[in-house]
Amino acid sequence: MSVKWPRTIKYEEELDRGFGDEIAATTGGESLYSCIQCGNCSGGCPVSIYMDYTPRRIIAMTRAGFKAEVLNSHTIWLCASCYNCTVNCSKQIRITDVMYALKRRAIQEGIHAKRFPIPILAREFFNCVMRYGRNHESELLVRLYLKTNPFAMLKQAMLGLKLFLRGRMPLLPHRAAKRADKKGDLRTIMNALEKSL
Repeated sequence: MSVKWPRTIKYEEELDRGFGDEIAATTGGESLYSCIQCGNCSGGCPVSIYMDYTPRRIIAMTRAGFKAEVLNSHTIWLCASCYNCTVNCSKQIRITDVMYALKRRAIQEGIHAKRFPIPILAREFFNCVMRYGRNHESELLVRLYLKTNPFAMLKQAMLGLKLFLRGRMPLLPHRAAKRADKKGDLRTIMNALEKSL
């Protein structure tokens, strides 16, 4: 698969020159401008063959101000968070953290493919933890399938039934302990986190 830079010619006024600075100001993005474009991150990335832009190109495009192309790319959502790029980086750039910053920015701006499962999974997981104080896998999967591909849920019905019969997939959620209002503390932390993004 041939991967190319953005397919249209950009003029200087079309770029968002402050985009790189905004990402560099986030946690983990501090050394964004230290990148020497050596390509170690892309060479070591186990999923780069599936990405529309390699991690090296995402870094370069972010610094150059190609905001729309970066936030609309599938690369940021395909990052496996394995930190192989970070380990291989000769300048110790936390590339995985940069990818997380780009994901957060895309979610903030509502930029992602309509039925692309990863941002929907992230949002539903967050909502589930807010409701119960912990994850409820059954509800999370049902909500994910309903919002992405309801017919795929039918294919997984037998597996779900087997897991339920063995007690591995409960129908009702286990709520976080109410001891000293731990769930309320978690909700306060998550609300603060969401506001900071």
